[in-house]
Order: sequence, then C-alpha cells, then structure tokens
Amino acid sequence: MKLNDRAKRLADHLAATSAQLRIQVSTAASGARIMDCGVKCEGGLQAGLGLARVCLSGLAEVSLGPGEVAGIGLPVVQVVTDWPVPACMASQYAGWQISVGKYFAMGSGPMRAAYGKEELFDRIGYRETAENAVGVLETRKLPTDEVIEELARKTGVSAARLTLLAAPASSQAGGLQVVARSVETALHKLFDLDFDLAQIVSASGTAPLPPVAAEDIVAIGRTNDAILYGGRVVLWVRAEDDLLAEIGPKVPSMASPDHGEPFAAIFERSGRDFYKIDPELFSPAEIVFNNLKTGRCHRFGRLEPDVLRKSFTS
Repeated sequence: MKLNDRAKRLADHLAATSAQLRIQVSTAASGARIMDCGVKCEGGLQAGLGLARVCLSGLAEVSLGPGEVAGIGLPVVQVVTDWPVPACMASQYAGWQISVGKYFAMGSGPMRAAYGKEELFDRIGYRETAENAVGVLETRKLPTDEVIEELARKTGVSAARLTLLAAPASSQAGGLQVVARSVETALHKLFDLDFDLAQIVSASGTAPLPPVAAEDIVAIGRTNDAILYGGRVVLWVRAEDDLLAEIGPKVPSMASPDHGEPFAAIFERSGRDFYKIDPELFSPAEIVFNNLKTGRCHRFGRLEPDVLRKSFTS
C-alpha cells in the first residue's frame, strides 16, 4: 500500500479539474508541483473535499451532508474509512511542523510516511520509500524554493516528484480539510492513551463545517471547536469491554480541564502556542465504540452546541 502513490493519483485528478475547482496549479523552478487551494486563489468546497481526500491518501470517503448547530443550519463533514490507521495516523495527522527560515506550515499527508521521523511510526509502521511525495500544508503562504528543497531532501525524492497542496484554515478548502479530522483526533488520543490501534477495524466521524472566518486566529478557533465540541466519532473495534469502559472516559475533549471554552480563547491564553495547551483537549466531543467482539456499544462524551454557537457567531 503506497500512500504517496495513492495521494498522487488524487492530486493528478485535482490538477486536471483545477479550473472547475477554482484552484491554481504551478510548477516551481525546481520542478515541484504546487497546488494553491486557497492561499491566493478562491478554492471552494469541492477543493476542500479533494484536499481532505489527499490528506487521507484516498483511504477514506469524505463528504458533506446537512446538519445543524444550535438551530443554525450548517453542513457536516463526514469521514468514513475501513483503513483508519494508515489513513489517519500515517497520512492525515498534521504531525510535521515545517519551519524553514521565516516560513511555517503544519504539514500533513503521506509525505510524512516518506520522511518517517515522527516517533509514532515506530509503533504504527507504514514508513515508506517513495518515488513520489505528496503533502498538504496548512499555511497562509505558498512554499518557497527553500521549503521545496528541504521537503524533497527529507522525503527522499527529487523536487520534480514532489506535490504540495496549500490552503489556510481561513479558506473554504482549508477549513474543510481541518474539520475532516474528527476520526484522526480520536485515534491520536487513543494512541496517546496506549490503546492498541490495531484493534480498530473501521471508523466514521462527523463535525460541523463552521462559517469561514476572515482572520486566521478566528478560523483556527472555529475549526478546532467544530471537532472539540461538535465532533462525533464511531469506532468499530475488537477489544475487551472492560478496557473500553476504562479508557472511554479519557477519550473525549471533556476529559481536559480546558474543556468548555471556545478554542480561540484557550489559544490566546496559551500565548498562541499549541504546545502549551493541555493535549487532552484535542479530541472529538463524543466517541462511540461498537465492539465487534462482544456486540456491546459504549458511548462517552457529549456535544456542546452552546459553545459552538458562541464560537461560530462571534
């Protein structure tokens, strides 16, 4: 299962339909393919769905459906996968902080598996030697030549075989791909709790798509709140019921003492440093375990529509 090759095929399709998707594709001096999904161009919802699918290496279905938050009609982003660990942990998780000179982006997508330096790959596997590398950058700026050179070197491919898709959270496409991380946040919390992710067979998650914010800090707040206070994840597992009963209460965002405030307020109080925020917060509002081993269902957490209303309308 070559994650980067799967993602490249999806990126090729996005490039072939770029005008329809309102995205812009360019070739850097080094030969790298740069796909602007919302930095300088308009992008849109379909671009966001495509961006999310690339993040997941095509191992999950991503769709929009009708929804509501505290009486406000808003679509929900749904993710469904039968390959949750490679899709979400080896590919989608934004575990690569890309900092080159003054340039910064949160890096996700299967290029992480080609780089393979994150410790989580020691536990989940899925490192790969790639012929092509594909990455998604959450950023306000398109990657510079120096960034491209650095990413090509670290992923072990020539720059001409590197595809980078970029969009900020304060864009339609960028916001949607962040909200499409409901399942990923649940898996990462379970990973941190030393739950054996091999016990997870399938997964489905939903989270409301918030209004697009004009400012990045507001966009970061709303997209995080969508998952922290509106995310619902269902996991089909084969595990012991006693283990699920023990670990379940620790999974939802309400396990954190920071739970209950809009994320933007928490972020500001932490000096706009993600790493000063209690890591227990980063998980969906509600999680359900359907145990294929015993037929039992376990539910933990709750939605917080009042917090979402405050976040989405302020």
